[in-house]
Amino acid sequence: MTPTLPDAAGNPALEPVRILSSAHLANGPHAELSELEFGLIIAHNAFSRWVARCMAAAGEPDLGFNDILVLHHVHHRQRGKKLADICFTLNFEDTHVISYALKKLAALGLVQGEKAGKEVLYGTTAKGSALIEAFRVVRGRCLLAAIDGDLADGAAHADAARRLRSVSGLYDQAARAASSL
Repeated sequence: MTPTLPDAAGNPALEPVRILSSAHLANGPHAELSELEFGLIIAHNAFSRWVARCMAAAGEPDLGFNDILVLHHVHHRQRGKKLADICFTLNFEDTHVISYALKKLAALGLVQGEKAGKEVLYGTTAKGSALIEAFRVVRGRCLLAAIDGDLADGAAHADAARRLRSVSGLYDQAARAASSL
């Protein structure tokens, strides 16, 4: 529920207070979507900052947000990943962004590519695996240790993740529609 501000007499206001960055987009149907979009913006920026600082505390301060996402995904289930699959899973349209991250990670000795037919499969090196373990430890100390109360509801996290995936599909479809205009 959207919070309301009391009026001068202390009575609850009738109109909800919308927390948004683009009030002009909150006019008309689905005004709450603008609130969600602002939430996504600030959550993305907070998450990006957290991931970079967590990785710096784990021992690698020179990785950017995309580099870290790629490193974690390449390590996921410890199976080789193709460039196209990394892009698809992380929802990146521009393969050059992921290719650049892979080259940077390889230069740091964190991932390596192995030719498999016409494809290259990427996996983490021992150094990359150790860095991910250090990240996991910092994450446990700094993030997981702070989760309590309503924020500790695993079912709510799973529901929020499901909803975010659904919303991302909505935005992907809208992007396809906008590109055909």
